[in-house]
Amino acid sequence: LDSCACRVNNQHMESHRSPGSLPNPQRVAIVGAGIGGLCAALRLTAMGMNVTVIDRQAAPGGKMRQMPSAAGGVDAGPTVLTMRHVFDDLFAAAGDLLENHVTLHKQDVLARHWWPGTGPLDLYSDRARSAEAIGDFFDARAKAQFQAFCARAETLFEGFQGPVIDAPTLSLGGLTRHVFAHPHLIRTMAPLSTLAGLLDRSFTDPRLRQLFGRYATYVGGSPYKAPALLSLIWQAEENGVWVVQGGMHALAQAIAGQIQAMGGKLRMNAHVAQILTDSGGVTGVSLQDGTVIPADKVVFNGDPRALALGDLGDTVSNLAPQTLTKPRSLSAQVWAFAAKPKGPELAHHNVFFCQDARADFNALHKGQTPQDTTLYICAEDRGMGTAPPQIERFEIILNAPPTTQASQDTGEYTSCHQRTFRTLERFGLTFSPEPDKTALTTPAMFEQLFPGSAGSLYGQSPHGMTAALDRPTARTAVKGLYLCGGGCHPGAGVPMAALSGRHAAEAILTDQTSTSTSRQMDTPGGISTASRIVAPARSR
Repeated sequence: LDSCACRVNNQHMESHRSPGSLPNPQRVAIVGAGIGGLCAALRLTAMGMNVTVIDRQAAPGGKMRQMPSAAGGVDAGPTVLTMRHVFDDLFAAAGDLLENHVTLHKQDVLARHWWPGTGPLDLYSDRARSAEAIGDFFDARAKAQFQAFCARAETLFEGFQGPVIDAPTLSLGGLTRHVFAHPHLIRTMAPLSTLAGLLDRSFTDPRLRQLFGRYATYVGGSPYKAPALLSLIWQAEENGVWVVQGGMHALAQAIAGQIQAMGGKLRMNAHVAQILTDSGGVTGVSLQDGTVIPADKVVFNGDPRALALGDLGDTVSNLAPQTLTKPRSLSAQVWAFAAKPKGPELAHHNVFFCQDARADFNALHKGQTPQDTTLYICAEDRGMGTAPPQIERFEIILNAPPTTQASQDTGEYTSCHQRTFRTLERFGLTFSPEPDKTALTTPAMFEQLFPGSAGSLYGQSPHGMTAALDRPTARTAVKGLYLCGGGCHPGAGVPMAALSGRHAAEAILTDQTSTSTSRQMDTPGGISTASRIVAPARSR
């Protein structure tokens, strides 16, 4: 499906232009250097547009950020890279290859899992090996249940990649028509079930329910409230997980470097105060210091809720109104530090499960920080085929409620430190030295870093069967203003945010070349065939 989409889209793009040949290149200001904004910028720069990316931070990447440590920069944001083809297509659009800019290590072990008193259990990129591991760890019945669950997840991923993940917009009518055209999806997607309900029917052992229920947190949700359709996230991970040498931040740096190499501009440490408009649409942006950057198109790569709150000016505050009323997705408490570990052998991705998953998510739903919670650890120097250094870099993530729900916790550092490192001690894992307060990012700090987000790392909550339909899309009601990022369709996660950047770039190109006298509108339920732009790219 993706291969066919690439061919169709390449023909579509070639009919519009050849790179660098635009007679009067349009000026595009991209507000935010997160992965969505960077991906939009690279595609538009490759099309010959005059692109400027503006961000208040000192380095590009948005949530793909790093913090200093004794062992060098350590990632303090996303850690899992899946759907590599999204980034292969991105660099192909610029006439280049991803591997010319970053070194990726495909992981044999997708993740290593522990429960109180038991573990580890490894899951692999090879389904047969995972099935054998589950059979050995549990029993033959669990192995068979896992194989059936994988078949379901694969069917869902293949059935919804085109009309949901790759589509620039969603509509209930379009999805309904797609499902009725493929009736086998109706039973498979379990439309009236939560993910937890599906897992209850899929697995006898509660530990396997807990393991696969964790995938709801990839988009900031609870398995007890998120739809069963999210089980397809497992398939995206089973298809391949890569480690970026130098950390995930290195991927953002590579994209930013390619933008600049092709003539695009990055303006860091610059705070956009307002998106400027007149009766004809956007005219540019103004910075906090009074500087005005004229633009024919503006792409906002921030949480759409910031627009609705009026943070970017009154003339765009009528956009994304649903973000003010819809619940927010989860936030997190994130440790980023360097230390010497002692205890169980870690993989690159590790999960230490709590005793009671339902109590964990119930507390989060009430705006509380659970005392017994699941801990995710990324051992950033592992998984690259070499022995880790004596002092390693680690990122530890604990789910937390957004600031719109969280109760005031004056002792957040002490509480989080106890819940993290005393819990890991019970699994036999210790770190020397343990990190201090400077290594911790809290939900309130995420709100400061990403204004308007309420500390939420994934935008609107994914809870409810129709939650995906409520996300803002690339086009807005203001002519020349477009949206991208994890708070927009198709959703959170590195590849999904990257796809939102593609949708924004392609909307700009389509609107620019349209001969219509009115603004180009999305077709409800349309299925995108968009993918990479070949330009002078070498065939893969």
